[in-house]
Amino acid sequence: MDQRDLELIAKYGEADPELKSLFEEHIAFEKILEKMESKPYLTPSEETELKEIKKKKLSGKTRIETLLVKYRKAEVH
Repeated sequence: MDQRDLELIAKYGEADPELKSLFEEHIAFEKILEKMESKPYLTPSEETELKEIKKKKLSGKTRIETLLVKYRKAEVH
């Protein structure tokens, strides 16, 4: 996410619980992924978990983007 998106999240996150929750979840997933990807070897179950977390993170990011489009439009008008 770029700086503008982060600013929009900071501005509207308190008033929009879904946006705030999705962003917090996104950050948590990033931390988990960083930790898992730093391991030299992942077990097959860890590989599966890694893939699932990436899917959830992407799904959440897509929803965040949808919400941000609405707020970007509000900023322009």
